[in-house]
Amino acid sequence: MKAIFPGSFDPITNGHLALIKRAAAVFDEVVVVVANNQSKHQLFNEQERLALVAAAVKSLSNVTALRPRRQELTVQVAQRVGAQVIIRGVRNETDFSFEQAIAAVNKDLAPDVETLLLPSQGKYQQLSSTLVREIASYGGDVSTLVPPAVQAALLKQEDRIGD
Repeated sequence: MKAIFPGSFDPITNGHLALIKRAAAVFDEVVVVVANNQSKHQLFNEQERLALVAAAVKSLSNVTALRPRRQELTVQVAQRVGAQVIIRGVRNETDFSFEQAIAAVNKDLAPDVETLLLPSQGKYQQLSSTLVREIASYGGDVSTLVPPAVQAALLKQEDRIGD
């Protein structure tokens, strides 16, 4: 069975990676979909985020990363790549309510695609890409929060982070 794990991943965190690893243990194939969130100011462009995700998952033989086509809905990506499941991570009640609403709409749009909400592990329940960017913008140590390639990329982006 094939699943997709969509997100903006700006940047990918160890919390995202933990969820991806859990999904990879359950599904035959997991495709990490690196999407744009038009409501957010992105630190890394699409190509940079895709490269960072690919670097983070390279040791997982059944995980790949891709960008959606322009103006492509998540359920459309799932259908195009032949995925039966959309995986979404939830950290708290707010995430759960938000993801539950999206899952209901996605089910209407694509009845053949299920959504699986995976709760974050305890140590990652408060971790977000926004928090990582904030810590990095003040020169804080994010080495325990992100994969090594992301930490290196954040160090190279110090001028852009504070914007």
